[in-house]
Amino acid sequence: MSNQPTLLKRRNFIKAASASLLFTSLPTFGIEFFANEKPKKVALIGTGWYGTSDLLRLIQVANVEVVSLCDVDTNQLNTAAQLVSERQKNKKKPKLYTDYRTMLESNSLDIVLIGTPDHWHALTCIEALKSGAHVYVQKPISVDVMEGEAMVAAARKYNKVVQVGTQRKSTPHLVAAKKQIIDTGMLGTIGHVDMSCYYHMRANGNPPEQEVPNFFDYEMWTGPAPMRPYDGLPHKRWWRTFREYGNGITGDMCVHMLDTVRWMLDLGWPKRISSEGGIFVQKDGKSNISDTQSA
Repeated sequence: MSNQPTLLKRRNFIKAASASLLFTSLPTFGIEFFANEKPKKVALIGTGWYGTSDLLRLIQVANVEVVSLCDVDTNQLNTAAQLVSERQKNKKKPKLYTDYRTMLESNSLDIVLIGTPDHWHALTCIEALKSGAHVYVQKPISVDVMEGEAMVAAARKYNKVVQVGTQRKSTPHLVAAKKQIIDTGMLGTIGHVDMSCYYHMRANGNPPEQEVPNFFDYEMWTGPAPMRPYDGLPHKRWWRTFREYGNGITGDMCVHMLDTVRWMLDLGWPKRISSEGGIFVQKDGKSNISDTQSA
C-alpha cells in the first residue's frame, strides 16, 4: 500500500500530536445529548465482536442512526452491516468502508465507536475527534501512556467527549458496593488490595506462513504496528497474544480490575509502578506475550 510508510510512523505521529494539541476544558454530556428528536449519526470502526456488540446495544438504548461501518475484513464488515440493518429503526444498511480516514472525510458524524485492536486506538480516536465526533473507544485507551496523553489532549483541543470502555464504574452492583460499603467505612481502613485474573490468553499454535485472504487487508490491519509474516493467528481472536498489538491479559481484563479499585478507593495516580512477568507455563507457539504477570 502506498500509505504504509506513513501508517508505520506511529511514534512520530503521536509525538507531533501531543506537542500541537491545546489543553482546554472538556464538555460534559448526559442523557440530554440524545434528547433531541433528530437521531445522532453514528459510525463504527472495527466490526469485530466487541465493536459490533457495543453498537447494537447503543441502538437499543439511544436515538441513533448508524450511517457507516469500517473494517479491513470485508466478510466481517458485511456481517455487521446485516445485523445493523435488521436492528436499527429505519432498517437502512450503513455505508461500508475499509479505510477509516475515507469514512471520516465522507460523513458528518456525531459519534464514532472504536472497536479495533489496541494498536489502532490512538490514531482512529484522534482522527475521529478532529472530524468533529464524540468517541467511545474500547479499553484499554491505548497501548502506552504517551498515546493516551495524546488522545486526552485531542479531546480537550476539539472540545469533545471520549468515553473508554471501562464500564465497571457504571455497573449497578459495583456502584452500590462503593456507596454502601466502601464510602460508609464498613470495611475500615483498607491498606492492601489483591486482585487476580486467571484467563487463557495465549495462542499456542505455530501455523506456517500463508497467503493473505482476498477479503482481508492485512497491511491496513497491521497499520502502525511492526509487520509480521501472515500466518492467520493475530486476526480476530488472537491479536492480544502478541506484543505488537496490545498488552495481553493485563490490558484486556486486569485494566478493569485496576480501574475499579482506583475508583472505589478514590485513589489518585500512583507514585511508582513496578511489574514483572514472563512466559513460564506455555512455552510453545508463536505468542510473545507473558502468560504470568504481576504488578
